[in-house]
Amino acid sequence: MRAAAVRALVIVAVTLVQLMIAVFCSLAEVWLAFPMVISTVASTVVATWAVLDVWITRQVWRQRHGVFSEPSSVARERALARARPRQQQATQAQAPQAQAAHAQARHTQTRQHQARHTQRNHRSPRNQRAR
Repeated sequence: MRAAAVRALVIVAVTLVQLMIAVFCSLAEVWLAFPMVISTVASTVVATWAVLDVWITRQVWRQRHGVFSEPSSVARERALARARPRQQQATQAQAPQAQAAHAQARHTQTRQHQARHTQRNHRSPRNQRAR
């Protein structure tokens, strides 16, 4: 992996030097300008390939070996310390709301049960005769 990264770095450096030579030759109107431009274009393709090879190889290695970006232990401890009071405040704030919602649901269930019970006991005489 390191050899590929060094190789990519050297290829990119050579490509940049070729580019500078091509620019200077073009400004000086020297016959070497055209061959340098052609070789710079070819080197750019090779350099792009080398850098992509290193980048993709590193990404594949990270996926296979499970390397995850995590904060340092100190940052993790600080984040947990900040989150604890917020969680406690949220729990305390939600407790009365949860109790009220539970009481409302119980009340609704009780009323529905009473309504069903009332309907069963107060059938019309016509329905009772049909039985």
